[in-house]
Amino acid sequence: MNNHIRRRDILTAAAVGALPALWPAAAFAAPTKRPKVAAIFTVLRFRSHAFNILENFLGPYYFNGRLTDPGVDVVAFYADQFPDDDMAREVSRRFKIPLYGSIDEALCLGEDRLAVDAVLSIGEHGDYPYNKLSQHMYPRKRFFDEAIAVMQRSDRYVPLFNDKHLSYRWDWSREMFNTARQHMMPLIAGSSVPLAQRRPALIIPEGAEIEEAVSIHGGGLESYDFHAFEVLQSFVESRAGGETGIAEIQLLTGTDFEQAKQSGRWSQDLVDAAMKAEENMHAVRQGRPTAGVFAKQPARADANSQPLPRRPTDSYAICIKYIDGLQATVLKVGSSSDRWNFACRLKSEVKPRATALFNGPWGNRCLFKALSHAVQHTFTTNTEPYPAERTLLTTGAVDAVMQSWNQNGNPVSTPHLNIRYQPTDFAAFRESGATWSVITKDVPQSAGFEPRAFAEPEK
Repeated sequence: MNNHIRRRDILTAAAVGALPALWPAAAFAAPTKRPKVAAIFTVLRFRSHAFNILENFLGPYYFNGRLTDPGVDVVAFYADQFPDDDMAREVSRRFKIPLYGSIDEALCLGEDRLAVDAVLSIGEHGDYPYNKLSQHMYPRKRFFDEAIAVMQRSDRYVPLFNDKHLSYRWDWSREMFNTARQHMMPLIAGSSVPLAQRRPALIIPEGAEIEEAVSIHGGGLESYDFHAFEVLQSFVESRAGGETGIAEIQLLTGTDFEQAKQSGRWSQDLVDAAMKAEENMHAVRQGRPTAGVFAKQPARADANSQPLPRRPTDSYAICIKYIDGLQATVLKVGSSSDRWNFACRLKSEVKPRATALFNGPWGNRCLFKALSHAVQHTFTTNTEPYPAERTLLTTGAVDAVMQSWNQNGNPVSTPHLNIRYQPTDFAAFRESGATWSVITKDVPQSAGFEPRAFAEPEK
C-alpha cells in the first residue's frame, strides 16, 4: 500500500463502499507523551460498560496474565445520565477527575480548544427510548458529533473509541465512519467478545475457503446479535479473498424458525459442534461464570422509563448471504448471557472446526480487559488494531435484522453492505487465557469501583 493515502482517494472509496482496511502506520506519528483521554459515557454504575472499561483505564489490570499499565491518563469525565446508583460523581471526586457538564467542556478541559489526545465514547446502558423499529436509541452519534465539533474547531483530530455498534441508524453509522476516514482519524469500535480466549484455540487459516459458518449467543435481539455478528465476522473475514460484504439478511422466529431448522437451512452438525465446544469449556477447571457468587450486589438491567419493545421470546435464527456466496447463520439459543460459540466448515473438510469464547470467571465483565488493551493501543500508537470496517459491516447487519423483524421476517436486501476490506492479524490483542490462572473463579470481584486494587504493574 502506498505510504501516503490522499483524502480524495478515501472519499472516493467511501462513496462506492470499497474502503481500504487500514491506512499505513507511517501516516500517523505515535504520541511522544502519555496521552490524555476524555471519557464520555451514558452512565457509570456497577457493571455498566463505563464501569467495566474505566476500571481498566484508572489503574493496572491483567491482560494475558501480566499486570498492565494503561499507558494513558483519563483527565475528564462527561456523564449523560445520573441514575439512583450512579458512581460517576463519587469516582470523579475520589480519582480527582473533573466531571464536566458537556462533552465540549470535557474535551477542552473547560477551555476553548481540544485539550485531550483521545476520546473514550461509551454509549451503552442508561434510560433511553426505542424507536418504531424497536432499536435502542443510544446517543452514540450525538457523542461522536459533539466530539468531532470540538476537533474541527481546534483543527486537530484524535483517536476515538466507540463502544459497540456505531449507531442504531445505518445512515448515521456510515457518516461516522466516513468522517473518521475523511480526517484520517484512527477509529476503534465494536464488541469485546472477539478478543476473548478461544477454547479450543481455533484459528482459521488465512485464505481458507469457508463453506458455511454459525455464531451462537444466548442473549437478546439487537444488543447480543451485534456481539454474535462481530464474533462471526472476526473469523470469516480471513477467508479467501477477504471480506466482500453482505447481500441479504433474514430473521426467522417462531414457526418460521422451526421450519427452517427442520428443512436444514443451516447445518445442524455445525450447531452441535459449537455447543459441544461450550460444554467442554465449562468442564475444565474454571467452571461456568457465575457473577452473583462473587458480587456484593447483583448487576441489574437498565430501568427504562420507556416501554420495552416487542422481542422474540424463544430461539431464533438470522440467515446471512454474503456477496461472495458464503452462507452463515447467527443463532440465539437459550438464555445464557455467557454463550459465545462459533463453528464453520472449510472446503474439502467434513468435520467442523468449532470453538467457544470464554468470557472469564467474572462473566462478561472480564471481556473488557482485552478490549481496553486494544483501545489503549490505538490511543498510544495512533493505529487501529483491527479494521473499523468490520464494525461498520456488523452495524449495518444488525440494522437489517431489525428491518426484517419489523417486516414479519421477510428477507432484507443489503446492497449498501457492499463493504470490502482485508483482515489484519489481531491475535496480539486477544486474551490467551493466562489471566484466568491469576483471576480464578475463587477470586472475589468487588462491587465497588476499585481499579487500583492490584499491585503496581511489572516493570
